[in-house]
Amino acid sequence: MSNTLPLIQRVFAALALLVLLAGCATTPPDSVLAVPAPAQKYAAIVVDARTGKQLFEVSSTAQRYPASLTKMMTLYLLFDALESGRVTKQTQIPVSDHAASQPPTKMRFRRGESIDVDSAIRAIVVKSANDVAVAVGEYLGGSEDQFAAMMTSKARQLGMTSTIFRNASGLPDDGQMTTARDMAVLGMALHRRFPQQFHYFSESDFMFRGRLVRGHNDMLGRVRGVDGIKTGYIRASGFNIVTSYNADGRNLIVVVMGADSARQRNDHVEALIQRSLSPTMDGAKTRLMFAEQ
Repeated sequence: MSNTLPLIQRVFAALALLVLLAGCATTPPDSVLAVPAPAQKYAAIVVDARTGKQLFEVSSTAQRYPASLTKMMTLYLLFDALESGRVTKQTQIPVSDHAASQPPTKMRFRRGESIDVDSAIRAIVVKSANDVAVAVGEYLGGSEDQFAAMMTSKARQLGMTSTIFRNASGLPDDGQMTTARDMAVLGMALHRRFPQQFHYFSESDFMFRGRLVRGHNDMLGRVRGVDGIKTGYIRASGFNIVTSYNADGRNLIVVVMGADSARQRNDHVEALIQRSLSPTMDGAKTRLMFAEQ
């Protein structure tokens, strides 16, 4: 009997350990996610673009300033004009004095100059050129104000219920508002509606009038599978981004708004991608550590 008791104790101890390990395997541990933004500016969402399933969200329906994410809609309407035959990639878009007067970032045109549609797309995607975005808006809408109304109308058609556009560039305007959710809807719409044009969003530089124009979307080439889309910044918004990830049968749209810097924003996007791809994070609770905490 004395020899049997320790054996029974060892068996029960082993069974208890197995139960504990099984519980750990089925119940994901809580995780802590550093947020590089104050809570009043931050908003984020991750969506599985193939299924529409929301994988992560914080304040995704709260009103935020879009900054240059606005240009995604400017490009949506330009791609639509290309598909309908209203313009071709060789069509020359005149740059008005109003367009040329926009603050940087811009391509800097002289009076009377124009830009072809293909170069205009690249200038908006890569350089986030405000002068080119306004020129496109004036060309397609007759005026920038009329074009902004077209942008808002298209937003409603796409299901962007909380977005109002006031200009084509995303330059500061107190009335120009959106949400992280709406920007995710727009990112998915661009990918689905214009797959033949989506390659523009993966370009990090282009040649214009004999000089190389470099972009500043540093997510391109940083994370395998990232193929666009657009960054944005104004002081009121913080650093924003919509990112498309497409690799190994997974397609994600990641939106982050309100970050304190471009580097921290990009680090956060990478963390959200890794989190969303990890099967161990499914169902895990996430505790947020905001920048001011």
